[in-house]
Amino acid sequence: QEIMKAHNIVGLSACRVQDGEIIWAGGYGWADIESCKPMTPDVIQNIGSISKTFTNTALMQLWEQGRFKLDEDVNAYLDFKVKNPRFPSEAITFRQLLTHRSSIKDGPAYGESYACGDPSITLKVWLEEYFTPGGEFYTSEGNFHVWKPGQEGELPAQPRPYSNVGFGLLGHLVEGISNTPFSDYCREHIFAPLGMTATSWYLKDLELSRHARPYTHIPAGETRPIMLPEGQTEQTSETGGFHPHCLYSFPTYPDGLIRTSVLQLARLLRVFLNEGAIENKRILKPATVQTIFSHDHFGGGLCWAEHTLPGGDTIWAHSGGDPGINALMCFRVSDMAGYIMLSNTDDAGLGPLLMRMLKEV
Repeated sequence: QEIMKAHNIVGLSACRVQDGEIIWAGGYGWADIESCKPMTPDVIQNIGSISKTFTNTALMQLWEQGRFKLDEDVNAYLDFKVKNPRFPSEAITFRQLLTHRSSIKDGPAYGESYACGDPSITLKVWLEEYFTPGGEFYTSEGNFHVWKPGQEGELPAQPRPYSNVGFGLLGHLVEGISNTPFSDYCREHIFAPLGMTATSWYLKDLELSRHARPYTHIPAGETRPIMLPEGQTEQTSETGGFHPHCLYSFPTYPDGLIRTSVLQLARLLRVFLNEGAIENKRILKPATVQTIFSHDHFGGGLCWAEHTLPGGDTIWAHSGGDPGINALMCFRVSDMAGYIMLSNTDDAGLGPLLMRMLKEV
């Protein structure tokens, strides 16, 4: 609560997983200030880029079935072309996309695609307009990096190589390979087997009374962008305070739009801590989990990132951030202790909270 106050966090829910089971879960602050709804581990919110771990899981289910190879050109599975125009002869592969080495950049159209409610344009249509020369969202300078796909070694820090659009493309590749809409595939092959009945990519499939309101804290006299029905609006706070966003989305939803709770998300984390299965429900083979967390992919893992903390502890983690939300999911390698923290406030300072949890338990 001290850290929440110091970092202006409206609400926070968290849990710890040990020996493959949830051993503690808690909620603090507010899910909705106006209605005085408390934050609990059952409250739903969007979790930002932690969603990529679901997209990674869906794709790796198809990989372990032999439906594609990690170093194949993804164009073999698309009905439009994806090429960096600076390197037209270089293939863009699944492994590159999963490790942010594809040279696909989040261009201007990506940030402009955020809007209240569920997406009004399909994933396929948006991607085709983004990658096809002459398309509505295409720009060779804005949509691609100057380095080639699969570039080895350290990449330039700016503009960041991390590609949200690339994970949107991975979601569409799941659709093409499985011949199933991405959201339906996840519901059938991930959510349902794991009992994640209150998890969805779309608002229309959720009980919105359980959904947290996302907030941005605006210091007195300062201005911040706020997502409202009329679009992203610059809002100034006279006295300082928390300003709510609408419940928004974007067309490349497989990169960051899972809506779930701490207790629901912990079921996926338990899968990775239990070699691909929980409660006699297997969604990944043990060898597939080992592949994800190996160092065989440009020196790192697939989707997840490995970090060494002060004191020498190693964790595998994925974070998430978007307007009004901040999120973190990780596990410590030494004892396979897992942690999830979800906040309905952006720039929420989850790092200090994680460090305190790691030291105290």
